[in-house]
Amino acid sequence: MALAFVTGGSGYVGRNLIRALRERGDVVRALARSAAAQAAVRAAGAEPAPGDLDDVAALRRGIAGCDAVFHSAAKVDDFGDPADFQRVNVEGTENVLRAAEAEGGPRVVHVSTEAVLVGGPPIVNADETWPIPARPIGLYPLTKGLAEGRVQAAAARGLPACIVRPRFIWGRDDSSLLPRFADAVRKGQFVWFGGGHYLTSTCHVANVCEGALLAAERGRSGEAYFLTDGPPVDFRAFLTQMLATQGLAADGIRSVPRGVARFLGAAAETLWTWLPLPGHPPLSRAAVRLIGEEVTVSDAKARRELGYVGRLRREDGLDELAEIARRRA
Repeated sequence: MALAFVTGGSGYVGRNLIRALRERGDVVRALARSAAAQAAVRAAGAEPAPGDLDDVAALRRGIAGCDAVFHSAAKVDDFGDPADFQRVNVEGTENVLRAAEAEGGPRVVHVSTEAVLVGGPPIVNADETWPIPARPIGLYPLTKGLAEGRVQAAAARGLPACIVRPRFIWGRDDSSLLPRFADAVRKGQFVWFGGGHYLTSTCHVANVCEGALLAAERGRSGEAYFLTDGPPVDFRAFLTQMLATQGLAADGIRSVPRGVARFLGAAAETLWTWLPLPGHPPLSRAAVRLIGEEVTVSDAKARRELGYVGRLRREDGLDELAEIARRRA
């Protein structure tokens, strides 16, 4: 029985990591900065560790005696204050790494994203040799790429730390992508970009957890590993299936040319930056790049080095979503 520490434990990936760790018999502590977060991680099966990513002392208390650290906390918005992205995604990651070093160097798995590649060439059958672009598009890709640099620097100092990059996380308990897509469809605000027929890689949250746990056991320090559900699928067909599990039909949804979407994303960012306008812009350049064109990555390295399989099939994940929706109806 091992002892693990999870950041972002009240978030989508973190909750599922806690459950996966508990299912195999591990004891889990999870960072929680509020009473609501403490209740969420306790419900998932973890012991709350009060504190924040800014609080190195709290991080050290949570990590003390642990065998592994899973850093899934992040600011994932399309837009916002650059200082917030820097503080959470970059400085927060550095604080976790420094705390781990101070507590004897447990293995650290940093949960990253394929979005770190946005701003370079089209992300088509990308592998881990692709360089992070010099000018990433968007604050999330920028700061997650910088965070990966912090992980690699810690690994160079001797901390056993590696990176997993799941693409398009979906599945049960989704509090991120599917609710946003479903809400946009219900409000008549969803559109396809360029018809929506292009390939995408995906990674069910159960497969994210499989890959992260294997990375903690077998990942090479300083290395990154893409995680997917296997061969890519047609984006429009897959999202249509996901929406159908929520009782939503994708028939009749309009499409805008991809070039128009890119222009609108850039224009919206400019308006919200310089006016500024309340809330978030309805579209961003990074969002168009990530869901408006082909994004496919290879998980061959994870399969080869970690023994990763991606055990939960898309078909079973979709059936599970539909069954959960039926039980709630």
